[in-house]
Amino acid sequence: MSSFASKALKRRESKASKPTVRESTGSLVLRRLLGLLLLAALGWFGWLYLQIKAVAVQDDARPADAIAVFGAAEYGGRPSPVLHARLEHAVDLYREQIAPLVITLGGSRDRDSGMSEGGVGRDYLLANGVPFDRIVAETQSVDTEQQVAGLAEIAQARGLKRIVVVSDGTHLFRVKKLCQAAGLEVYTSPRAALGHIDDYDLAQRYFHEMLSYTAMRLHMEPSWLHRWLEGR
Repeated sequence: MSSFASKALKRRESKASKPTVRESTGSLVLRRLLGLLLLAALGWFGWLYLQIKAVAVQDDARPADAIAVFGAAEYGGRPSPVLHARLEHAVDLYREQIAPLVITLGGSRDRDSGMSEGGVGRDYLLANGVPFDRIVAETQSVDTEQQVAGLAEIAQARGLKRIVVVSDGTHLFRVKKLCQAAGLEVYTSPRAALGHIDDYDLAQRYFHEMLSYTAMRLHMEPSWLHRWLEGR
């Protein structure tokens, strides 16, 4: 093969190989970008898990102006086991004279039932010796964000400065952050565990809260996700 023909062949081979080089470079950049995003996500969720756990295992209750019980499901006017445990803990705190006022939070997902989480909570407190004038029931909210907003309104109207918030341990990190954003000074106090919680159920609770908090921070809560995250 002549020298001229050989050079022409090399030029053609070089031109043919360039798109492949560009494609390989693009794939490499994409893989590195995905890797960085994965590392960032792992770092974020790892940090978030530790924050949620730190709040979940610590009872920070101390003398305050009020105790606020975050709502959970009620069944035909009776508190669900989760709501019952939260209310029971609030009664214990009230009897310990942690605060002179108890606020129950939560509306109803069934507007025609005539029942609400806050109303059921009020009835439970009355049945367990908390005087009527020591209870405030918020009965319109349907999710955690609305419950915090309702609590902020009550606190402003009554001049409440410090509030002990009661909920599930894994829920309290998000509750605390929302309350702080609303200008409330709160102390977290988790309700007692209901029997044995297996690792799978506990992992689900942490995943639920990590996803809920992340969605809240990113302002990414379409209605279907919001309903699933707040399902109790």
